[in-house]
Order: sequence, then C-alpha cells, then structure tokens
Amino acid sequence: MANRLKEKYLNDVAPKLVEQFSYSSIMQVPKVEKIVINMGVGDATGNAKNLDKAVDELTLLSGQKPVITKAKKSIAGFRLREGMPIGAKVTLRGERMYEFLDKLISVSLPRVRDFQGISSRSFDGRGNYTLGIKEQLIFPEISYDNVDKVRGMDIVFVTTAKTDEESHALLKELGMPFKK
Repeated sequence: MANRLKEKYLNDVAPKLVEQFSYSSIMQVPKVEKIVINMGVGDATGNAKNLDKAVDELTLLSGQKPVITKAKKSIAGFRLREGMPIGAKVTLRGERMYEFLDKLISVSLPRVRDFQGISSRSFDGRGNYTLGIKEQLIFPEISYDNVDKVRGMDIVFVTTAKTDEESHALLKELGMPFKK
C-alpha cells in the first residue's frame, strides 16, 4: 500500500510544479528529502528522567528511536557542561516521512488552539522550512494523562528546492496550511 501523500506528490504536485516553474525535466522538481524533529530538553541538566520522557514521546510520534543530542560547549550560566545530554532528535525519510507529514497536515496542525495557518516567513533561503510547535499534545499518539510537562519541538522540512519560492510552492501543494 502506497502512502496517500506520496501518491499525491507523484500524480498532482510534481506536474503542477513542472508547469509553474517550467522545468525541462521531471527530475528538477523539488521534493521533501527528510524531516528532522528536534526536541530540546533544557531541564535535562537537573533531571535525567525528563530526557527519557522526551525520548519516549518522540518515539511515539515518529515511529523510530531518537538520537540523544549533547551540549557542544559548556555554559556556566545554564549549569551546562560539554557532552551533557540536552535534547533528542529524529530524522525521518521515505515512507515514515510521508506518513508523519500527512498526519501533521491533516490531524495535528488543525488541533492547535486558535489556528490560523503557519507562517510563510520561516524559510532559510535555501529552500528548507522550519516549524516550531509549542506543545506536543497536538499529536493524537500522545495521551494527555501521560504528559508530565508541556514541551515544544522544532520540525525542519529539508527539500531539494533551490529557492524559497519553489519550496513554498511544493509545501503548499502538499497541503501545508500557510497563512493567507
């Protein structure tokens, strides 16, 4: 069984983008390469259990085990030493990536309170888009009863697009709810 969003990309989105940007080859059409979900757990310095909870939540969301990120340098003001675990991240590609993207667009984002759409100003200039989420409760996998602390996360969409305009068109065609 093929993924719904992947089929939409192949059948609808790619031909539209070829027409819009007049590519000479179908291989020039930008696509989503990977999605990186990063959850910083600043309070992991004091309590290691918080990091374990974050890892469990990311595992539920993504369907694969996250990598624990460590501090690159020491910062005395934050009681942080180099090498201390301070977060978790997961990189999704292929089928899992499309499944997560589909779930994010159709289920999770509409669950955000007072949702008017996502900002179209979070592109990095090279065709990648970063989305910040304030709470993990918008995902249906996470049970409200099991959450000890509301944590946010960054979701980075890495595309093969050369410009922000191409990337914006790609994500919009895939169904990203950008603000008008």
